[in-house]
Amino acid sequence: MHVERLSLTDYRNYARAELELGPGATVLVGRNGQGKTNLVESIGYLATLGSHRVSGDQALIRAGADAAIVRALLAHGDRRVLVELQLNRQGANKAQLNRSQVKPRELPRYAHSVLFAPEDLAIVRGEPSVRRRLLDELLVQRTPRLAGVLSDYERVLKQRNTLLKSARARGLRPDALPTLDIWDERLVELGSELIDQRLALVTELAQPLADAYRAIVDADHAPSLRPVLSIDGADPEDDDAMADASAEASVDRVSTAERFAAALRSRRSKELERGLTLSGPHRDDVLLLLNGLPAKGYASHGESWSFALALRLASAELLRRDSSTGDPVLVLDDVFAELDRLRRERLAAAIGGFEQVLVTAAVLEDVPEPLTARIVHIESGRIVDAGAEHEDGAGDAEEPAAGEASEASDAPDRSAHV
Repeated sequence: MHVERLSLTDYRNYARAELELGPGATVLVGRNGQGKTNLVESIGYLATLGSHRVSGDQALIRAGADAAIVRALLAHGDRRVLVELQLNRQGANKAQLNRSQVKPRELPRYAHSVLFAPEDLAIVRGEPSVRRRLLDELLVQRTPRLAGVLSDYERVLKQRNTLLKSARARGLRPDALPTLDIWDERLVELGSELIDQRLALVTELAQPLADAYRAIVDADHAPSLRPVLSIDGADPEDDDAMADASAEASVDRVSTAERFAAALRSRRSKELERGLTLSGPHRDDVLLLLNGLPAKGYASHGESWSFALALRLASAELLRRDSSTGDPVLVLDDVFAELDRLRRERLAAAIGGFEQVLVTAAVLEDVPEPLTARIVHIESGRIVDAGAEHEDGAGDAEEPAAGEASEASDAPDRSAHV
């Protein structure tokens, strides 16, 4: 799969923009703060329903606008699919597929991408939430219905936490909360599925991770992943306890649902004291290991970068293997500036076989020569030069303002008819 045309309206610093793309590598070049990352971020949003830079949608809508519109024409062989997403400042977001209204969570069925970014170092060195997000984004792209499961789990978790906080304020005992049992049942039902899906994904990532790491480093440091589950006693606030729990827990002793329910029962008093749900997929982690040691704390800067890149490459390989729409779009957002020459060359070689690769860079010389076949220059939220091959498609496009298109279908399709 590749993006054939990308159109933005009131997205970030773009009032209107249109960019024609093709298979192979394209480099978006411009000084920092000009809008390179905004372009590739919009593609990633269609695939994951989130930004790799901010947690909410409001920052994605241009100042003074009521909504932002992202429109992409996706190509796979002779097939063309038009996906459109409207991010609203007020009210729910809206989406369309080939001009038919769908729920936004349907878009990851058709738009697949894997994004590499400087922030990826946090996968190794950051908080558990970063690693959970990595797994969940990949799960949603492979099985889009899980977006609904994740959303439902977050809703139930919020309701349960509200009840716990209320009970704490009123000084209620654990046995005086029959309503909590109802929320527990739903939390276990949804959370157990998420835990099991993550466990299966971690197992599937093992070999692609090892292969990708070796391709980048040309050494076998035995990279591996080990699930760390709060339902088995792991404490996300204690790294040592997390490692011990991950090593000792046996996920085969009883079902995930039974262990989850038992954990909720055993920790109810502590949960009432803190007003928080202390067990569940929202408290889990994945321990990243190199040569049997936790990468967080033991790995060098270069090893940490290589691990993070290998995880992204492994994710891309799983999507490529399972997807009916071909390769995911690979997006490398200012990554090469963070790497030494050898890692740049190895990473470029590792991704060379993917159908479409989009690279952003402030300095063109940072990008390995095999990836510079097509260069697009970005300046102050405008595509000022899209190269000789597509000069007639460069620059600002005549797209309707967001206020003129409360539905994506109301806007005239300047990109293509599908």
